[in-house]
Amino acid sequence: MTTEAELSERLSEVEDPIIGEDIVSLGLVRDIQIDGDTATMSLAINSPFAPAEMEIGEQIRETVAEEGLEADLHANVDNIRGFDDEVFPNIRNVIAVASGKGGVGKTTVAANLAAGIDELGARVGLLDADIHGPNVPRILPIDEEPGVMAEQERMVPGVSDGVKIISMDFLTQNQDDPTIMRGPMVNNVMTNFLENVEWGTLDYLVVDLPPGTGDASLDLLQTLPVAGAVIVTTPQQMAVDDARKGLRLFEKHDTPVLGIVENMSTFHCSSCGETHDPFGSGGGEKIAEDYGVENLGALPIHEDYGADGTTDPVVKNEGSDVNDSAVELVESIADRIGEVNRRKAAGILDNTDSGTAFGEQPSGQAKLETKEPDGH
Repeated sequence: MTTEAELSERLSEVEDPIIGEDIVSLGLVRDIQIDGDTATMSLAINSPFAPAEMEIGEQIRETVAEEGLEADLHANVDNIRGFDDEVFPNIRNVIAVASGKGGVGKTTVAANLAAGIDELGARVGLLDADIHGPNVPRILPIDEEPGVMAEQERMVPGVSDGVKIISMDFLTQNQDDPTIMRGPMVNNVMTNFLENVEWGTLDYLVVDLPPGTGDASLDLLQTLPVAGAVIVTTPQQMAVDDARKGLRLFEKHDTPVLGIVENMSTFHCSSCGETHDPFGSGGGEKIAEDYGVENLGALPIHEDYGADGTTDPVVKNEGSDVNDSAVELVESIADRIGEVNRRKAAGILDNTDSGTAFGEQPSGQAKLETKEPDGH
């Protein structure tokens, strides 16, 4: 009969497909208990339905089955390794989607990210924190209206095809009403959105931040354990310059930057059959190269992104010509969250001290690196 030590040895043959080290030496296998024909295992993974973690789970099950056992897998992470059970204990991962300026399609990315992770099978919420420009419900139409738990004085999110949503749009009488608020009032709204919403249990909470580096972004970073930030830009030089500032904000607050998304990257003309770069090219790639962060993907200009008559986000519209690029982007971001979480668990995520990430390097040339496991 296979022992726990022997099974652990076998599992050292399972390699993390992104980090490139085996899961045992990384410390991702926390505990193994064999009882009869069942091997119960505690794993330091925290990104449900991320493709790479699904692959790891499948490899573990196959390895355990080769030993004549059935695998019973459980995720086990804790605040010692960078996870917070006190703030939002029922939410596994908070993903911030940010941009340095408006008009780059940040909300489009956030909405498709939330809908796409939901499509993978995860439990997802979307917080529309853009108080002055709450457009999430326009991209993800609400089919279950938001409500209020009167006794607890807590808001209940609306639901769009499985995705729970809270937005300032729910609190205005009509879509054309402006949100006229000064900074302290915006902070109060954000506090309520963060503390007084009954999200239930979520695998991922996507937060669509307002553009820039103002109060809402700071409140989020000071209140929530953000797993990682996605920076959205267009190829245009002005957007790229402002995206760099957004990236620096998260690094100065020790928040992992998951990577850069270049939106509106190309336009394919159906009349002439050629692909054009109306806003230039390579902006997202250049930021990723300069700062040593991931280039998560690019989304083209296409009428399916919010055109009149569209009822589903592109990522759930399998008939769209641009569905594949949206799905690939979602999977890339989910895998980056998984990688960051596993590096935290393994103790090999290099968190940068506040204010020192870029001190010795000129703007546009800073390098942010992750530490490799000992001996490599």
